[in-house]
Amino acid sequence: MAEAARAAETAIVPAPSRNRVGRQVRVPKTAELVAAHLRRQIVRGELKPGDALPPESGLMEQFGISRPTLREAFRVLESESLITVRRGAHGGARVSAPDADVAARFAGLILEYRGATLGDIYRAAALIEPPCARQLAVKHTADDIKRLRDAVAAEKAVLDDPLSLVDAQDAFHALLVELTGNQTLILLCGMLRNIIDRANASYTAGATDAEAQKAQALKGHRAHVRMVGLIESGKAEEAEKLWQRHISSADDVVNAAGPKTVLELLD
Repeated sequence: MAEAARAAETAIVPAPSRNRVGRQVRVPKTAELVAAHLRRQIVRGELKPGDALPPESGLMEQFGISRPTLREAFRVLESESLITVRRGAHGGARVSAPDADVAARFAGLILEYRGATLGDIYRAAALIEPPCARQLAVKHTADDIKRLRDAVAAEKAVLDDPLSLVDAQDAFHALLVELTGNQTLILLCGMLRNIIDRANASYTAGATDAEAQKAQALKGHRAHVRMVGLIESGKAEEAEKLWQRHISSADDVVNAAGPKTVLELLD
């Protein structure tokens, strides 16, 4: 692999310019090629979460690379949360499952850079979640309803604990999308909820009117309870409209505390 990379460094490709017959292109570093090979094995399930990678000496021989190059490849995979590396005599690299939170953090950084507001995030959620509520009302199982009722019960158990209630209510939102079974929507919504979770926690921690905060939390809880009933009854249009109003209301409350941007909420 290393020899192929070095040989490819001088590769040229046709260029559209009449005055140039080719241009030099960037060839990935050897460490990037090794990381790509291991990443592909992880994503395809050839290496499963918890599996230990072979010893460094074995991987160095397999890929024909030096120890520094291998460790650079490990750092790439660690940054993507695809492996964890323990140093020392009993250390080594183990495979981790791809984590949606990693994608959410990167998305958050981009949104910070672009100056996105919480209003942007809530409006995006309002485009994704209400149709999911409609879909669930049209098609659901008894187990889906049980999981939704369990989520509502988890909220009720922490109504007097504002921060725990934020977590429980955000979990209900995530479950609503999860039950559609659409992995793309689950990932996209998970990225948005990661940012909204921070917004909600920030709003809750900084709230000065405890009674108003509790009233708003109870209002949200009642909306969740009603949503489960609409889904179970198959009232698709009502479920979608309720969830649209619910998300818009949460957006108004959080933003009413002052102009908040994603930048102010992320670490």
